[in-house]
Amino acid sequence: ADSPWSVADILTEDDEQDRVPLQKLKLLGESEELRGLLLNPHLRQLLLTVDQAEDKSSLMKKYMREPLFVEFADCCLRIVEPPEKENVLPE
Repeated sequence: ADSPWSVADILTEDDEQDRVPLQKLKLLGESEELRGLLLNPHLRQLLLTVDQAEDKSSLMKKYMREPLFVEFADCCLRIVEPPEKENVLPE
């Protein structure tokens, strides 16, 4: 009972497809673009509100209409799932 929780405690098999490898999560901490966004006090308040909310799902749906939050989410996704560079002409 004294052991800390693990990811396995909160993820089901259905959630596995949404799991981001630790190596990719570390890239978030290295992103200057993401750090710049997180300097915005309004975004920080939005993130705190989501973190502390009981019903995170409905709040996320609401915030996904907030341009600043969408910019944050898009930035995170570009870092952990970079767009494929197919069909790009070599320079």
